[in-house]
Amino acid sequence: MNFQLLSYINLLLAEKAPVNPSITDLYNKAYLWVVNNGPKLLIGIVVFFIGLSLISFLRRWMTRRMAHKKVHSSLQPFFLSLSITGLHMVLVIVVMEIMGIELTIFTAILSAATVAAGLALSGTLQNFAGGVMILLLKPFEIDDNIIAQGQDGVVTSIQIFYTVVLTFDNKTVIIPNGKLFNEVIVNVSREGSRRLDIEMKLPFTADIDQVKAILGKSIDSTENILVQPSKYIGISQIDPDGFRFTIRVWVQPTNFLAAKLNLQERVIKDLKSSGVKLPGL
Repeated sequence: MNFQLLSYINLLLAEKAPVNPSITDLYNKAYLWVVNNGPKLLIGIVVFFIGLSLISFLRRWMTRRMAHKKVHSSLQPFFLSLSITGLHMVLVIVVMEIMGIELTIFTAILSAATVAAGLALSGTLQNFAGGVMILLLKPFEIDDNIIAQGQDGVVTSIQIFYTVVLTFDNKTVIIPNGKLFNEVIVNVSREGSRRLDIEMKLPFTADIDQVKAILGKSIDSTENILVQPSKYIGISQIDPDGFRFTIRVWVQPTNFLAAKLNLQERVIKDLKSSGVKLPGL
C-alpha cells in the first residue's frame, strides 16, 4: 500500500503543467523591451540626477553672483526663478530624448500655451519688461525727483510692474512701467541741484543797478538758495514798454517749489519797499 502511494506521488511530481502561450509571449516582449530600452532608461535616470545636482550648484552660484554684482533685490528672485525653471525644462527634455520619448505632442501643447499666455498678458508683459529695464538701467532710483507722465514728484517705490511717485501736493501716483519707460523721463535729482528761473518785467524808468542790488539782497535773504553755483541777475529781454529781468539761482530739487514761492514773495516786497515801480502799480 505504501509503495503504491509513493509511486503515485512521484508520478504527479514528474508531470509537467502545460505553459500558457500568452504568458510566454508577454514575458518575451517584456524581456526584449528591457534589453532594448533598459540602457536608455538607466542613462536617462543617471543624467536626470546629475542634472539636478548641477542645477542646485548653479542656483547657489547665481545667488552669490547677483549679490556681488548688486542686482536689484526686486530682480534677484525673478532671474533666479526664471533661470532655474528654464534649466529644469531643458533637463526634462534632454532626459526624454535620451529615453526615446516622443516630444511632438509635448512641444505642440507648450507652444499653444505660450501663445495663449502671451496674448492674454500682453499689457502685463510690457509693464514687466519696462520694470526690468528700469531696474537694470536705473534712469532713476528711489528718492529721486522725476517728471514723467505729467507727474512731478519723488519716487517712493520701484516694483516689477509699476512705479510709485509721491507728488509735492501729497498725491500717490502709480505709473505702469511699460508707459513710464517708453516715454521721456526727466530726472531732476540726478545732478544734485536744480536751477530756478524767475522773470519779471520793469519799466524803463527803473534804475538797473538799484534793481540788481535789491534782487541780490532778496536772494541772499531767502532760505534754501544754494551759494554754489552762484546766482545770476540780468536783463533777458527788451520790450517796447520796458525790459525783463531774469533771476537764476540753484536749489535742492526737493526745495524747488518752496524756494520759488519764497523768493518771488521776497522780491516783490523788497522792490515795493525800495520805491521801484512795478507794472500795473
